[in-house]
Amino acid sequence: MRLLRALLRGASPGSIPQQVDFYSRFSPSPLSMKQFLDFGSENACEKTSFMFLRQELPVRLANIMKEISLLPDNLLRTPSVQLVQSWYVQSLQEILDFKDKSSEDSGAIHSFTDTVIKIRNRHNDVIPTLAQGVIEYKEALALIPVTSQNVQYFLRPFLMSRISIRMSLINTHYCFGGKINPAHPKHIGSIDPSCMLLKLLEDGYESAKRLCDLYYMSSQKLILEELNAKSTGQPMQVVYVPSHLYHMNAMRATMEHNADRCIYPPVHVHVTLGNEDLTVKMSDRGGGVPMRKIDRLFNYMYSTAPRPRVETSRATPLAGFGYGLPISRLYAQYFQGDLKLYSLEGYGTDAVIYIKALSTESIERLPVYNKAAWKHYKANHEADDWCVPSSEPKDMTTFRSI
Repeated sequence: MRLLRALLRGASPGSIPQQVDFYSRFSPSPLSMKQFLDFGSENACEKTSFMFLRQELPVRLANIMKEISLLPDNLLRTPSVQLVQSWYVQSLQEILDFKDKSSEDSGAIHSFTDTVIKIRNRHNDVIPTLAQGVIEYKEALALIPVTSQNVQYFLRPFLMSRISIRMSLINTHYCFGGKINPAHPKHIGSIDPSCMLLKLLEDGYESAKRLCDLYYMSSQKLILEELNAKSTGQPMQVVYVPSHLYHMNAMRATMEHNADRCIYPPVHVHVTLGNEDLTVKMSDRGGGVPMRKIDRLFNYMYSTAPRPRVETSRATPLAGFGYGLPISRLYAQYFQGDLKLYSLEGYGTDAVIYIKALSTESIERLPVYNKAAWKHYKANHEADDWCVPSSEPKDMTTFRSI
């Protein structure tokens, strides 16, 4: 709270609230994967990147800051949410400092690059910090259905906005100045122009296997099948962000469901490349989920893992916060893909990931703030239009005959 007030006092009188109101009137400009690559190519113009980001970042920041302001007052008062708000205020203030700088000023562009990197690092822990704020709120006050519904509505655009801001920071400017990732020199920012999906899936499996071996003292095998229907016999490549696929995993349920038998069925992964979509289907034998719980799995704050506590600003866990599966779907949806679950209770679950095969069709899906959004936060919890069946049969002997 004190940090947020200090930041607001340090700005020009009334400037930050007024700037938020001003920039939130504009809609963000979505970029395609192809445009991200063009921004980061060797022939790209640093001045163009500078002029685009100093205009676009305030719009994206202001849109989500307006959404944050509509959260319940008691949630806004939690220390963690106050900290997140202060990060956004500080980042907006720093970007606006370059509003009137000339694109011909190399010193200003160099300073802007440093500012972008600082903002990116500042927002590294936004997700676990916000999650901790929601936990603080739930512990202080019972989360009534209408409030829970409002928080669910807020988290999707908020987290999608964070993904988009990080992509903009990393891919439209961070790659300038000779900043190349030595581990992945061919990457442009966080994008792999020739992402080998099978190799990526195998690497992801090996990482998950090491965790299973460490935690469960065993692990299951991977059976990987591929079909390139677009170019038969050719390796499957796609322009994509490898780190986004690492959020999608299917091994924990299998290990825990089969722990008593100590026989762990393999995870089957089938990858198919068509003219429009690249589809990854992961099938596990983790016991499945009842139909009535499928939708709940995509609710934020719903998790079967023990709840962690945020103790440091480094290596903060996400498991147990109930954000893993919903965020995985957001990463898939961000570039016009999707993540769907199909479950057979008592057997296992199929998770199907859809990715656009063409970089020109992989376009950002961005949230837009509008004045009607407040209705989603202020509306009462209305009764359903359909009757809700009772969990127990009615005792008809208690009803009098007419």
